[in-house]
Amino acid sequence: MNGSNSRIQLDPDNAEKGLAQLVLTVIELLRQIVERHAIRRVEGGTLTDEQIENLGIALMNLEDKMEELKEVFGLDAEDLNINLGPLGNLL
Repeated sequence: MNGSNSRIQLDPDNAEKGLAQLVLTVIELLRQIVERHAIRRVEGGTLTDEQIENLGIALMNLEDKMEELKEVFGLDAEDLNINLGPLGNLL
C-alpha cells in the first residue's frame, strides 16, 4: 500500500492493520507537531541545556517507538501519509 494514493484500509479481513495504520498516523502527526514546537523553543533560546538534552532524548525515544510499532504492524512511513483527497497527503 505505497504511493501517493494510499488510503486507510479498514476491510474486515485486515481491520487490525487498518486500525493500527490510523492510530499510528495520528500519533505521527502529533509527533511531528511536537518536534516542530520543540525546535522553535530551542531556537528561541528559552530552554536550559538540560531541558534541551531531555527534550532531544524524549523525541528520539518516541521516534524509536514509532519505528518499532510500524515494524510490528508491517507499515512504513508512506503508509502513514494517507491521502486526504482534494486536500492532498496528510504528512
